[in-house]
Parts: sequence; C-alpha cells; structure tokens
Amino acid sequence: MTGPVDPVALTQALIRAESVTPAAPAVFDIVERALAEAGFVVERLVFAEDGAAPVENLFATKGEGRHLALAGHVDVVPPGPREAWTHDPFAATIEGDTLYGRGAQDMKGGIAAMIAAAAAWSAKDGPGRLSFLITGDEEGVAINGTRPLVAWCAARHPIDAAIVGEPTSREVLGDTIKVGRRGSISGEVRVKGVQGHVAYPEKADNPIPALFAIGEALLVPLDEGNAHFAPSNLEIVSVDVGNPAYNVIPAAATLRFNVRANDEWTTASLQALLTERIHAVAPEAEIVWQPGASAAFRTNDPALLQRIEAAVAAATGRTPEATTGGGTSDARFIKDHCPVVEFGAVGSTMHQIDERTSVSELRALADAYGAIIDAVLAP
Repeated sequence: MTGPVDPVALTQALIRAESVTPAAPAVFDIVERALAEAGFVVERLVFAEDGAAPVENLFATKGEGRHLALAGHVDVVPPGPREAWTHDPFAATIEGDTLYGRGAQDMKGGIAAMIAAAAAWSAKDGPGRLSFLITGDEEGVAINGTRPLVAWCAARHPIDAAIVGEPTSREVLGDTIKVGRRGSISGEVRVKGVQGHVAYPEKADNPIPALFAIGEALLVPLDEGNAHFAPSNLEIVSVDVGNPAYNVIPAAATLRFNVRANDEWTTASLQALLTERIHAVAPEAEIVWQPGASAAFRTNDPALLQRIEAAVAAATGRTPEATTGGGTSDARFIKDHCPVVEFGAVGSTMHQIDERTSVSELRALADAYGAIIDAVLAP
C-alpha cells in the first residue's frame, strides 16, 4: 500500500482523462489504480440492459463489518465550445487556488476526495467495511450505471449506508447535505387536428387552442408542499407544431412537460391526476409518459443523519442544513437498498463553461469525507 493520496493531483488526472458520458475506460484505469494501491479489491463491471449502450462501472471494497458505500460518477457532460473556456476544459489547469476543468465540481473532484479519505482510512486500518460504487453514465440515460451496479452489490455485499458525492454545498463547503430528492415525471401530449388554409378555417381543425387549454390545466398548482419538501412543480418545456408557414393551420400539435414532485405523490397517482386534467379539456388528446420516472424519497434514519451532520460540522465548522431540493441523482437507485445521504463540494459552476473548484476546498472535502467515514463506521 502506498502513502497518502493527494486529492488535487488525482482530480487533475481524472479531468485529463476525457470522459464525456458514457465514460471511457481510461478514467476507470486511474480510479482502479488509486484504490488498488490503497488496499481495495477492485472489480470492473459492464452492464448492457434494456437495449441501451453498454456502460462500464467499478466496485471496490475493503474491510469487514458495518458496510458504508461511497458512490459517484466519473462521466461528465460535454464541455461546450472549448474556445469559450479560460483554460482548456480537459487540461486541469490550476491558477492560484482555482482548478479549472470539466468535472472539477461534478464530480471528479468529489471522487478524488473520497479516494483520498478512503486511503487514509485504509492506512490506519479503520473499523468496518468501505466500498466504492462508481458509474460511467450518471450524466446520460442512467440505465446501465448505478441502478444495476447497486443491485449487483446489494445481492453480494449488503450495504448498511451510502454517501453520494454530488456537489450539494450551496455557498460554502458543509452548509448543506441532501437527505432526499424530489421525483421526476416527464410526459408528452399530442393533439390531432385537420390541416387546412388559414383563410378557410371551416375546412380545418386547429389543434393549437386545445393545446393552450391543456397547458392552462397542467399549470394549476399541484400541492402546497409539506414539512420536508417544497411544493411540486410542473414546467412546460416545449410546444411544437412543425409548421413553418403562416397560411397553414397545422395538422397536429405537441406539448412536453416535466414535473418535479414531492412525496405527496406516487408516480401512478400523479400520472392519474394529470391525465384527468388533460382529458377534462381535451378528451381525445394522446398522452405518452416518458421512461425514467422516479418518485420522491427521504432518508429517515436519525442515527445515521446525526453522525453525518456531526462529522461535517467537526470537519468544516458548519452544521449542514438537511434538504431535499434540487434535481435527481443516482441516490434514487441506492435508496431502494439502504439509507443514503448526499454530500459534496460547492456546486456553483457545475455543467457551466469554466467549471472550476477551489484547491483548498478539495483538501477540506477529503477531510470531511474522512470524518464521515470514521463517524459512520465507528463501533
């Protein structure tokens, strides 16, 4: 086993291994080498389910007893126009205390900090069992990544708790942890009409007014929220008719929407309500629900949350606020197998041009993960 792992140097190496989703093997080579040198047994797994493209994933484990899994992803979103960046998005340039690069915050920096913390735990023969669940497609369709990976792991190595290293901190490191997430449901509504000349509307049937009525019905508030979640929110994301002409009434119109729903709803109950609203104003409208729907969840394990909050507070000097806001993450798959909490870096520039993180924050993040590991795995 080698010495301490520098989270900054490791982040740079991970960024330089370009891995726009789905991640290529080169980035997993770096992760595997770092974890193997820290004494972990590493397995690389490729899943190819549901007709989706095969995706590489990684599982690594060490120890016995209470089992904590550290989860995350090494794939990243595309950088956009490289010429718009201050530094090349895959050069991992450091300027002062700032490290630039795609994935610096989301979430190669988090992976590097987790590995640094795990190496320190391993070097001191810490108690319990520590594992890694690393996927290569969190930023993509998320079919052959964490969902089958955590199921594979749970069937062979049951997990007691998991930490997902998403960049959860809002303003400063340690101010926020995620203890749940809203659900997500997407749908498409199609209304058929009869195409015709705008000068002869009696010979046509314009589908657009029906689509407007559907939009108004969908935008009626869904709920008022509750003690743990904000109100559910529906957004219309597109209205399309495919009609470039000014003198033609279109034959069909389509509306697409997404809902971020709290735990007042199941997927089925929310779809039922929205179907009722749509058909009340447009009985003939066709509704197509998109795959990948997820329901809201919240981790209800007071002892685990208390340990994690105390560890973050001890490492950062800040008692984190436990929230359920934001988008979806791979925690939605892990929660079916064990309690899960998300904690990570400040996410102020993730997915942006000039994504960047603080060098000093990366080191502090590694210390915070070390405190969490010790607290959760303590006898």
